[in-house]
Amino acid sequence: MKVNQQLILLFVILVGPVFILNWYANTKTEQILKKLVTNAYIELNKQNHLLLNRDIDTIHRVMTTIIQNPQVQQMQASQEDALDRVKLYETTDKLISTFSMGLSGGGANYYYLFVYDPLNQYDFAPVSNSLYKSGGVYFYSDRSKPSWADDAISRKGRGYLKIIDGFGLTSESKTLAYIRAVNSATSGRAIVGVLIATNMEKRLVQSLQTVSLPDNGEIYLTDSNNVVLASTHSSLGETLALPAALGAKVDNDGMASVIEAGFIYVMQASPELNQKLVYRISTEALLKQQNEVKRAIQWISIAYSLFAIVVMAYFWRSLLTPLQRLAGFVRSYEPGRRVPEQDGAKRNDEVGVLIHSVHHLAHRLNSLIEERYVMDIKQKESQLRLLYQQINPHLLYNTLESIYWKSTLEGNSDSAEMIKELSKLMRISLSRGRELITLQEELEHATAYTNLQLKRYEYEFRVRWDVDPEAADALIPKITLQPLIENAIQHGVRNMGEDGLIVVNVRREGDRVIVEVADNGYQKVDFEWLNRIVREPSGESATGYGIHNVYERIQLHYGPEYGIFYSGTPGGGTTATIALPYQASDGQAE
Repeated sequence: MKVNQQLILLFVILVGPVFILNWYANTKTEQILKKLVTNAYIELNKQNHLLLNRDIDTIHRVMTTIIQNPQVQQMQASQEDALDRVKLYETTDKLISTFSMGLSGGGANYYYLFVYDPLNQYDFAPVSNSLYKSGGVYFYSDRSKPSWADDAISRKGRGYLKIIDGFGLTSESKTLAYIRAVNSATSGRAIVGVLIATNMEKRLVQSLQTVSLPDNGEIYLTDSNNVVLASTHSSLGETLALPAALGAKVDNDGMASVIEAGFIYVMQASPELNQKLVYRISTEALLKQQNEVKRAIQWISIAYSLFAIVVMAYFWRSLLTPLQRLAGFVRSYEPGRRVPEQDGAKRNDEVGVLIHSVHHLAHRLNSLIEERYVMDIKQKESQLRLLYQQINPHLLYNTLESIYWKSTLEGNSDSAEMIKELSKLMRISLSRGRELITLQEELEHATAYTNLQLKRYEYEFRVRWDVDPEAADALIPKITLQPLIENAIQHGVRNMGEDGLIVVNVRREGDRVIVEVADNGYQKVDFEWLNRIVREPSGESATGYGIHNVYERIQLHYGPEYGIFYSGTPGGGTTATIALPYQASDGQAE
């Protein structure tokens, strides 16, 4: 399929579903919206109910802490000394007050402990019909017992919510209280009293207000008789009118929902807690949102279609034609053929970049073909020059051998030995043009160099060779050890006399060969700087050039994980460590 046909198909694929979606949305939005919103608020109602139960559970746990307090438990015991009873009352009253929990927007959950005092031993304390302060301890007898005390005691320690009067600025003030009996810890049947927490409606309303419903949707927490315990819209104690069909649709989870009289009702009933959480949402708000959605979809469909037409026209004019020309050029191009002038050279978009890149690639390919031809000629010329240059070192090596034999015959043994070591250096350096030689050959080269330096400096230092026989046949770039030994002499053991020592250690460690050149030099060394110039030599001086040359050759042969690393020698001095992969010689060494 051609590109123009693909663009037409793409237009149909992009625009067609928009009109289908518009038709489907206009016919199904209301039904789907009501169903989805109802299901969503059912889940939200469950979460909201859990949040309310968490708030109640928080109060319950605080009450458990209060009930288990020894001072609270002692309030039930008889105290013969009146002074002891006064002290116990005073400390317990202060203790109860400390548990008050502040609420945002003012007020707090106050805790009141009503102690059963049938013998009137605490007649000095406030009675339960006085105006209550912000929490504390009060006492009651059989005659002054609050109306909710027996109900709380009958629940055997289980807390419950109840609207009670008399806790506030006036004796007629109503509050939603969480009430729980206080049993004796020593005698399960004995009753210490009743503990209540007031202003529960404020705490629960805070949790209800965290839920956002559309257009001032209403949330109610009621008891089983639909009496409002907490609400975002109604007063405490009012009776909420609910559709009769809502109670008939309660499922096993206590959930029910119904759409009636212009409202969506979502309810979760909890018989064991004697509670209902009810959402009431106006369907008018939902239909208003539906109309807004319909209009939005229509405008989006129109705008999307116009935009798609404009985009298709633009691409047809500015993209398709240049790409077709470019495709024709690519099909007809042959390497080395002249490249025509670029179409779209003045364009700065991706198409212009693509056209420029393809033409540049063609130019570059032609240039590479020409460069490759020139490089082949230069390579052959370099090979010829190399063959000519190898004649001179061989001539020098043969001349040194002749001088060595003449010096030996004339009795100049020291000079003869130095000439012999120098000729050995020349022979191993040539190594028949090989870049890699065996460690055994490299050690011979290093030994010849060391012997020359020992004679030069009149044996002012010592050299020790520790060589693992298993590593002798390993391959190593030639002239690797000589720069390291030279550095050890010049910057380490020189001028130390017989105390100077250089140790060359060669060993095999699994699939690696480790070569160490260590000296016991006394000079202070900055190893961080030394390792840095080995890897990045300064261009202003020749410092570290020889070692960097060895480092670069190792990395070129074996990769970046191998190289040279300088560190301190135990007891003082410097150690240069070379890590190489173990590669055995093929037996073609000299």
